[in-house]
Amino acid sequence: MAEGSRRPARVEVDLGAISENAAVLARIAAPAELCAVVKADAYGHGAVPVAAAALRGGASELAVALVDEGVELREAGITAPILVLSEPGREAMAEAFARRLTPTIYTPDGVALARHAAGARGGGPWPVEVKVDTGMHRVGVAPSDAPGLVAAVASSGVLAFGGLWTHFALADEVDDDFTELQIERFLGVRKALADAGLPDPGRLHAANSAGAIAWPAARFDLVRCGIALYGYSPGRAVTPRLEAAGAHLRRALSWKARVTYVQRLGVGEAVSYGLRSPLEVPSNVATVPLGYGDGIPRAYFERGGEVLVNGRARHLAGTVTMDQIMVDCSGDDVRPGDEVVLIGSQGDARLTADDWADRLGTISYEIITRIGARVPRVHLP
Repeated sequence: MAEGSRRPARVEVDLGAISENAAVLARIAAPAELCAVVKADAYGHGAVPVAAAALRGGASELAVALVDEGVELREAGITAPILVLSEPGREAMAEAFARRLTPTIYTPDGVALARHAAGARGGGPWPVEVKVDTGMHRVGVAPSDAPGLVAAVASSGVLAFGGLWTHFALADEVDDDFTELQIERFLGVRKALADAGLPDPGRLHAANSAGAIAWPAARFDLVRCGIALYGYSPGRAVTPRLEAAGAHLRRALSWKARVTYVQRLGVGEAVSYGLRSPLEVPSNVATVPLGYGDGIPRAYFERGGEVLVNGRARHLAGTVTMDQIMVDCSGDDVRPGDEVVLIGSQGDARLTADDWADRLGTISYEIITRIGARVPRVHLP
């Protein structure tokens, strides 16, 4: 189904949609610049082609979670600035500078590692950015400790204080004032740095997709957009803000396969492990070559999960297995080779990652990033 693959399954990624979404987000954020977050293989879409498409659409730089992710982009010839969102370890820190990635720092040990790696490399000074924990409590220097950390960077002789940033915990909850508190704490750190006579940060940034769309005061010099780049709203409460801005995001990813086997089963017959759902009417049961090894949760069957076959939503007929699912196509003359859509459109019917997330009690981010690497990605212009 995918070029170069013998497997009748594929993920299609519309790179034109990525570029259009980047342009929309850049317009909303202006005059702040847009950083395209392409960590986790661009949320399962394919980091290198997505990064290039986002840059074409208006992103000025990229962000990754791991140094190895930045290395992949550099080896593909991408020269745009790349921010590493977490503090690298010793070997990774040296590689970050070797690849001209900008590491994030938030501990004294991180400053020491960066100072050593930069000194060994020579040249410079080498830029680093400092992350402040303003309330999410994942990683980041405490606001009260930020001046000391920045002073250590500034006095190192080989590092440059390139930026100050934080991350929001509740930006998708537009009626919750905790984001305003985080902004206040963040600006308080900037003031504390100035009062201590420390260097001004090269730039400030705080907004994720939700922050960029719903919290104008949080845009500062840069916004870091992930899920919105891929065409999904970061939350239902944020969607009206997109609409008010006259903005339309296009979902970039479709997940498809083809039926590989069909059997006719009678009333009372059941399929797959556990034989858990006996058929109530005679049915054509179609086997589709994707399973939990590809990112379909076993719980999708228990929660009434559906796929599209012949333009209609069809429920799974039994437990998800590692490599295959079975689909109840009662009333349809389904045949091997027929298209099955897991995420995307077929005729007038549509299934989105949000639909999957609603059934599974999670978020669209998890659905699209868990699609496994053995599902071929096909990138469309």
